[in-house]
Amino acid sequence: MKIVTKTEAASMVKSGDRVFLQGAAMTPNTLMNAICERYMELSDVEIISIHTEGDVMYASPPYNKAFRINSCFVGGNVRKAVNTNKGDYIPIFLSEIHLLFRRNILPLDVALIQVSPPDKHGYCSLGVSVDVTLPAIQTAKLVIAQINPRVPRTHGDGIIHQSSIHAAIEVDKPLHVHPMGAISEIEHKIGKHVAELIDDGATLQLGIGNIPNAVLTNLDNHRRLGVHTEMFSDGLLPLVERGVITGEEKTLKSGRIVTCFAAGSQKLYDFVDDNPIVNFKEAAYTNDTNVILQNPKVTAINSAVEIDLTGQICADSVGTKQISGVGGQMDFIRAASLSHGGKPIFAFTSQTKNGASKITPLLKSGAGVTTTRAHVHYVATEYGVVNLFGKNLHQRAKALISIAHPDHREELSRAAYERFERD
Repeated sequence: MKIVTKTEAASMVKSGDRVFLQGAAMTPNTLMNAICERYMELSDVEIISIHTEGDVMYASPPYNKAFRINSCFVGGNVRKAVNTNKGDYIPIFLSEIHLLFRRNILPLDVALIQVSPPDKHGYCSLGVSVDVTLPAIQTAKLVIAQINPRVPRTHGDGIIHQSSIHAAIEVDKPLHVHPMGAISEIEHKIGKHVAELIDDGATLQLGIGNIPNAVLTNLDNHRRLGVHTEMFSDGLLPLVERGVITGEEKTLKSGRIVTCFAAGSQKLYDFVDDNPIVNFKEAAYTNDTNVILQNPKVTAINSAVEIDLTGQICADSVGTKQISGVGGQMDFIRAASLSHGGKPIFAFTSQTKNGASKITPLLKSGAGVTTTRAHVHYVATEYGVVNLFGKNLHQRAKALISIAHPDHREELSRAAYERFERD
């Protein structure tokens, strides 16, 4: 492994290269921004990644003249660019992104990563973002690293030997953090409804945000819970500390928390550092439906932008505007429905911040169906929980209207009548 300057590292990227960028808390911004400084001499450099953090210069003028974004998941820092001719989005399950690299569908010229300093055996850690980074570094022609002593050394598969890194720069910067937000009264109600669905001994999958955290704050009286998730966040820490999460009933990796990336506070990153109970795997494993369903009572808790009266879920766009990505929602929803005693759950507020109903007669024009109506079982809002499994279209509409905001129930009932009951 050769230690070089930022300028030297940046010079290794050529026009026309397809460049993978490690994401989430591990986004190597110093390295990427050094490449952006060469925008006048570069052209047609493709950036492929999942969710990234920080100021990504390649998404904004004048730097975006040299770069085009081809994103597998859309975060806030590239959302504007992806919805213009400066970028695009690949609809794909998180569990299948590795196939783009390993099957040479999107061969990588360069992988930009952030790692810990090498240990005495020469191994660096990928820290808290193993997800699709592992297959990227295994297949890229060139691996350039940002070595940072603040990167936690995590247990699992997220390791790379220094001999596999062609060049590296050295930085000393904190990882990106996601502070927990204050949970509202409405979110507390949703959390309580969802918590009542969770059985002792269940294996949990939750994302980041106030509603998943609201669910977790209502689990103090539960026992022997396990975690197999794509993302590990701060909300789980109190339950680990109190002995609620033990993982003892899990079939796979009993006693361990399985995840492919972590995002949260510095406390979270300190917790996973050299902690053998947290096992970081690539998304091809964590999000493999056939792997997940082997655990007992898999309980997958996901969110939605909107749901129509038949149960179709849109979770990654607002009409034609792409705001996030398919991610791992379907991977876990399907696994939960197939797991013995499992429960696939969608939880969201009944209204948007602007007072629009999230339960709608039809999805917005151009909206993507993230999860099909055949996959949707439990749906929770602050007004309760319904189970759509086994219900026909008329029954589904009636059930969903019962948990819609009261201000919208009359309008939804009229729409349901027009659709399902008119002669």
